[in-house]
Amino acid sequence: MAEGTIGVIGDRAASANSAASGPAPLRAPAPLRASAFPGGPVHVRCTAPDALSNLVTVLELAAEGQLRCAAAARRPLASTVRLVEDALVAGDYYDAADRDEGGEPIAAYAWPMLLQAGGLARLAGTTLELTPRGEAVLAGPAYQALGALWDRWLTCVSLDELARIEAIRGQHKAATLTVPAARRAAVADGLAALRPGAWLEADALLALFRTQPGPLLVARSPLARWGLYLADPRRGSLGPAGAAAWNILEGRYALCVLFEYAATLGVVDVAYTGPRGARDDYRGLRGADGLDRLSRYDGLAAVRVNELGAAILHDPGALSALGLPGPRRGSR
Repeated sequence: MAEGTIGVIGDRAASANSAASGPAPLRAPAPLRASAFPGGPVHVRCTAPDALSNLVTVLELAAEGQLRCAAAARRPLASTVRLVEDALVAGDYYDAADRDEGGEPIAAYAWPMLLQAGGLARLAGTTLELTPRGEAVLAGPAYQALGALWDRWLTCVSLDELARIEAIRGQHKAATLTVPAARRAAVADGLAALRPGAWLEADALLALFRTQPGPLLVARSPLARWGLYLADPRRGSLGPAGAAAWNILEGRYALCVLFEYAATLGVVDVAYTGPRGARDDYRGLRGADGLDRLSRYDGLAAVRVNELGAAILHDPGALSALGLPGPRRGSR
């Protein structure tokens, strides 16, 4: 695609909210290079105004005993993902109309995981129940709760977002992967280096993660990368992929963290297309034959740190003074 600038489709969150609460002004993003968007409709989600409302919504669902997760893996059941998807203030990033483009639930999966990572809910059998911390946030929701949730998620030891990149296999082998908290810290450091309010293409951000002090690393060593593979452990190893392996491994991990967690918590706004055919950096790798995408996050094209994200990343004390809307209850 030739270089240039393109407009983007209006903010989905603003469009959805306008029907229920009157007209909502769109936050027009700065033009982005056409090369950021491989094709298909482009969506923009300004995440900060809805983040606290969505946190309250999932806390209410947990208080009602409606959220269920697999007891061993602690991942939300498909029925719970559908329930959360329907309850989110502006819906998930992709809706039913996006299924043909490979769109899947993202935020609806993230919220039950975040409740557990942040100590706001815990499993009793397969049901998520609020902890005293979760009950306190539900009783008095404030944007400081999102900042605290971000901090606790960063250091969580029971969650590894790489598991959501199902095409990458061999993840459970001992001494193969770095500690997830160190990876999240690298992503957070990269986001903190960005100028708030400015859009940055995803590929440029990935390049920053790769070259910054304390770069993002997923495999413990080049040797460990040989144990990770696509489809066939003998012929699909990422070991011989060389420089291309970073985009497959670290790059896809970063896209997951940005789209599924940073955006869901309201730290970054996102511009995205459908994931199917959005990236071709895995083409030619053994085991990738027949894949029309490598992950559900491949459509992420650009991000910007918004005012909520700037406060969380740089000045948590300013969270109480943000001019963002209070939580909207009773939206379900």
